[in-house]
Amino acid sequence: MLEAFFVSTGVVALGEVGDKTQLLALLLAARYRKPLPIIAGILVATLLNHAAAAALGAWLARTIDPQWMRWGLGLSFLAVAVWLLVPDDAGEVEGRGQGRLGVFALTVVAFFVAEMGDKTQVATVMLAAKYDQLVAVTAGTTLGMMIANVPAVLLGDRAVKVVPVAWVHRIAAAVFALLGVAVLAGYGMS
Repeated sequence: MLEAFFVSTGVVALGEVGDKTQLLALLLAARYRKPLPIIAGILVATLLNHAAAAALGAWLARTIDPQWMRWGLGLSFLAVAVWLLVPDDAGEVEGRGQGRLGVFALTVVAFFVAEMGDKTQVATVMLAAKYDQLVAVTAGTTLGMMIANVPAVLLGDRAVKVVPVAWVHRIAAAVFALLGVAVLAGYGMS
């Protein structure tokens, strides 16, 4: 259980740096300058999104033959490793106005939608399928999102100028590649 939690936290925290949702956090922080409702919105959206993704992963682990699951997971981890090397574009998340929603509700909706099909959501499905630990994976991936996004909200552009985003993406890609190779080799699969 602890392995599932810590791996999920680390993988998502690394994978989130420079991701479109982190760019969204930066844009919301710069536009609205209300860090607490933005942070709370990120937390709620991530919990909802990643709980659903983890539930899907756990269901897949119970439904699909273990041999097929091993190949599917291993290849998926390798695919995400490659995907991490493709940087996200700030243009994808710009132009979102507050409209009728408050900053908290806007953040919940924007983050939930931005996470749909995102690397970290896909990673959550795969981690839950690998570990079959719904709560540990959801808690870990949510913590990883918060580790990456709270500093972005609180420090704004200063945070991403200090962190070499390209290197963080390379490290995250290497972690996913190692997970993929380990799964394909049969390590950690029941």
